[in-house]
Amino acid sequence: MAKFDVAVIGAGAAGMMCAATAAQRGKRVVLIDHATKLAEKIRISGGGRCNFTNISAGPANFLSENPHFCKSALSRYTPADFVALVKKHRIGYHEKHRGQLFCDDSAEQIIDMLKDECSAGDVHWRMPCKVASLAQADEGGFVLRTDSGDIEADSVVIATGGLSIAKIGATDFGYRIAEQFGLRMVEPRPALVPLTFDPQQWAPFVEMAGIALEVDVETGSFKGRNPTGGRFREDLLFTHRGLSGPAILQISSYWTPGTPIVINLIPELDLAATLIEGKGTIKKQLGNVLSQWLPARLAEGLLLAHGLAPDARLADLPDAQLRKLGAAINQWTITPNGSEGYKKAEVTRGGVDTRELSQQSMMANKVPGLYFIGEAVDVTGWLGGYNFQWAWASGVAAGQAV
Repeated sequence: MAKFDVAVIGAGAAGMMCAATAAQRGKRVVLIDHATKLAEKIRISGGGRCNFTNISAGPANFLSENPHFCKSALSRYTPADFVALVKKHRIGYHEKHRGQLFCDDSAEQIIDMLKDECSAGDVHWRMPCKVASLAQADEGGFVLRTDSGDIEADSVVIATGGLSIAKIGATDFGYRIAEQFGLRMVEPRPALVPLTFDPQQWAPFVEMAGIALEVDVETGSFKGRNPTGGRFREDLLFTHRGLSGPAILQISSYWTPGTPIVINLIPELDLAATLIEGKGTIKKQLGNVLSQWLPARLAEGLLLAHGLAPDARLADLPDAQLRKLGAAINQWTITPNGSEGYKKAEVTRGGVDTRELSQQSMMANKVPGLYFIGEAVDVTGWLGGYNFQWAWASGVAAGQAV
């Protein structure tokens, strides 16, 4: 039986970071993954250029039922630390939008960097290799039964991610291991995902598919000691089945089934007040007036959806009708019937309940030697490089502790 100090299961962002950190401390490490292609989630991220961190990443950018948990790891391994590693490997990068950092060339550079860091510590690889079972050994440590032979390890790190994007190999392995050892779970669900609507309700908007614009979007509650709400200003995209774009991906992590989202389609303008004030001086048709601030096709569709003719003259409309229109556009309230699910979700919200883990080491409190990192745990970042930063930070935290 092959013996190691540490077995890391899952060779994605968090797993490779953890393996490299532990191995460079002198630990004998084996890194195991069932996939035939390494780190597909890194490879496809950021349109193939990998949005590898966000320079402003901090605890406020993460969701969890235990929101303070992520503070320790994030404070000990920061975006600046990862950028220093990127610079060490001479990878060109740039800031694209709101602190999001991307490779100048290819996400493959980040994968190669992590492989090189693993090589620097002489990490042993088992890939493709499926783990059939994991059990505690009588004399301490763990025994892994794999299709490449049995492995004995003093410590095991679960870095197998969540359920998002099954076509590149996502599984529930980490959740099954957590449940096997009696750890509580926060129910997993798709996050950073497009939202869908009832087909009949959405029928007036189907022809608007492809339209994009910057909006304010919010959902949830902002009251009390533990607010659940989210609010973002980002681009929204109409689709045939519902809404997508960064604004919707962001708010989807906060949305709960049965609750509405509120969208301000013209966030820089109090539309009702502007229209009422302009009645005496603006002689244009209402559709042309709205087209100053909205795509013409969207303006026409919204007017028709609210029973107004696009060629109606602004001056002829009563103030009450304009107030109603203004509210419909500045506070468009609509309830999704679901999401596009794990096949389109960028991450999984929920996972191993972090109250079961040490925030310093990521080790399970009641299972010495068993660690959970990355997307497998109930820490979910915003869109824009935050989830990679959690992968790096949690990987380093575990790698320094095993």
